[in-house]
This record gives sequence, C-alpha cells and structure tokens, in this order.
Amino acid sequence: MKNYYYFVASLPWISWGDPPPVSSREFREQCRGLIEPGDAALTEYCRYDPRMILAAVRPTGSDFIDLLMARERALILNLAYLRATRLKRPSPGEPPHDVPQAEAAAKAACEMDDPLQAELYLDRSRWDALDTMVGVDYFGVNNIFAYLMKLQLLERRQLFDTERGFAGYTNRYDAIVNDYNSISKT
Repeated sequence: MKNYYYFVASLPWISWGDPPPVSSREFREQCRGLIEPGDAALTEYCRYDPRMILAAVRPTGSDFIDLLMARERALILNLAYLRATRLKRPSPGEPPHDVPQAEAAAKAACEMDDPLQAELYLDRSRWDALDTMVGVDYFGVNNIFAYLMKLQLLERRQLFDTERGFAGYTNRYDAIVNDYNSISKT
C-alpha cells in the first residue's frame, strides 16, 4: 500500500465541530493531482449518498471503503427499520446485524426526541468510526479517504440551521395540508 507522506502531512487539521478548511469537492480535485490515479478514482466512492451505498454490492478494490460502505449500509437499514417500527409502518425488512456499532448508533439515535441531536449523534458516530477504521495508518490512502469523509460531515453540519429547518418543515407541512384539503374537497 502506497504512503502519501507529504500530502497527508500538508493537510490542515480538522476536528469535529470546526468549519471545513476546504470543501470536499476541492479536496477530491487535489487528490486527482497528488495521489495515484487508482487511489484518486476510489475517492468517488467516498460519499454519504444512501442511494449509492445501498446499491453498491461489488467490492470497490479498497477494504477500507468496502468496510465503510458496509457500516453505512447497516446504519441506514437499521434506521429505516427502527423508524418504520416507531411509526407503526410496514417494515422494510430485517436490518443487518453484522455491524454492531452501526446498529447501536441507530438505536440510540431513534431513542432521541430531538431530531437535530439525533442527526448530530449519528454524524459523530460516523466520525468516531472513521478514526477507529484508520487506526495507525497515518500516511496511507485510508487516511485520505477518511479525511474526505470527515470533510463531508463538517459540510453537512454547517447546513443545520434552526430557522431554515423550521421554514422547511412549515413549507412541507403546509403542502401536505393543502394537498389533503384539495383531495378531501373532491
């Protein structure tokens, strides 16, 4: 496995809760010029995109990314199962139990009354999982993949805004009420 001493050593330090020093898009562009083409291509799999994660069934060529996607898939499916159960909706199927940390994070988040705190909890558990997965591979490509994923978590956190969230909720609620009213009048 190739090490990227200079590139990794030059990365700005990031920690949970800080604003991202560079966007994930810009970082992905930097990777294209500074790491091996095969490793740079793998950064395309480093996304928190549920559709991509749930659709991925073949190995990517990176044990780190495959493990990351398996963890995220387990988290998504456990959340879907628990939310359906909580809302007394039909179950989307039995969730996987092969990633205990993801299953525990989903359960803990679903027990929280505040949706924002639940999302922050989930993202923090993702962050901590990345730290655990990288281990002592400080200058390896896995650290670059983890850095990219952490940038996305920081970007996502910046999008959490109480006023915008309430406005979005109000707009959606009004649309549902209006749709219901127009259906019931016919």
